Amino acid sequence: MSEMSFEQMLEESLKTIRTGEVVEGTVIDVKEDEIILNIGYKSDGIITRNEYTNESNVDLRNFVSAGDTMEAKVLKVNDGEGQVLLTYKRLAAEKGNKRLEEAFQNHEILKAKVAQVLNGGLSVIIDEARIFIPASLVSDSYEKNLEKYDGQEIEFVISEFNPKRRRVIGDRRQLLVAKKAKMQKELFAKVKAGDVIEGTIKNVTDFGAFIDLGGADGLLHISEMSWGRVENPKKVFKVGEKIKVLIKEINEDKIALSLKFEDENPWKKASENYAVGNVVTGKVARMTDFGAFVELAPGVDALLHVSQISKDHVEKPSDILKVGQEITVKVVDLNEEEKKISLSMKALEIQEETTIEE
Repeated sequence: MSEMSFEQMLEESLKTIRTGEVVEGTVIDVKEDEIILNIGYKSDGIITRNEYTNESNVDLRNFVSAGDTMEAKVLKVNDGEGQVLLTYKRLAAEKGNKRLEEAFQNHEILKAKVAQVLNGGLSVIIDEARIFIPASLVSDSYEKNLEKYDGQEIEFVISEFNPKRRRVIGDRRQLLVAKKAKMQKELFAKVKAGDVIEGTIKNVTDFGAFIDLGGADGLLHISEMSWGRVENPKKVFKVGEKIKVLIKEINEDKIALSLKFEDENPWKKASENYAVGNVVTGKVARMTDFGAFVELAPGVDALLHVSQISKDHVEKPSDILKVGQEITVKVVDLNEEEKKISLSMKALEIQEETTIEE
């Protein structure tokens, strides 16, 4: 029996490896774009940046150090330069897929950072396994711009798992819907008509504003925004602002809100401020053929009939008055129950003439 050479003995002592095999090695050296491993084979193993992570332009020296032990999968026993080409990310992805399968079966809530915003959805990565969240499953309402989620950490569940077709679908929407339903239940259990509650302005339209009350949205109608007149809600309210509102009515899952707080009701002192015979000032708010409506205070409009504008004949109010004009008038009638006040400029003219004559 002939003696083996040193090279033959060394080769015999080294293990054999095959493509697809998982090997463990010790990091010998780390460069910016590759890792060199001693895997107990006659050649060293190489993990390129592309086979370490899905992230681009990262410096591998920030992730791995010489002396670290790590597992990798053999891609090629000989990469053409006598080295073994290894992959870390594909092995991690296989482990990640197993993790996702368990999460899918157990309906587990996962958390991950959005890695990429795509046309039609978001891409997130867990243990190098990629999950796609379609735009329709990102939120419980339509999202026009998904870019705001880029780099954001979000929670979701796996709603579909088919690794053979490379189809792993995440769903964030069902978590938001469930959370909202819980919050809504809690909200309706603790609030009632007459309560004052803080909310956030969610949307403003021509007819009112929708307020997020923390579990349900309430409608603040334009007619309930002030004791006075609001012409354009968009000039008064801004999305995102905090606001305290009065719950006017709750009808099943609909909440009507108001900013007409009773302690600010301008009609509370109407009998004192607008008693018959009082002389008051106000602004002409609007005009009709039969008279002008004068705003005496926010929420208190009174009628100045065309016949009461002057002791002389007036064909129409706009011949004498202008919208926005401040005028002095006398209260000639007050009906608190119907919230109606009648005014007269004519009475002041007659009163002034009588005083002069006297």
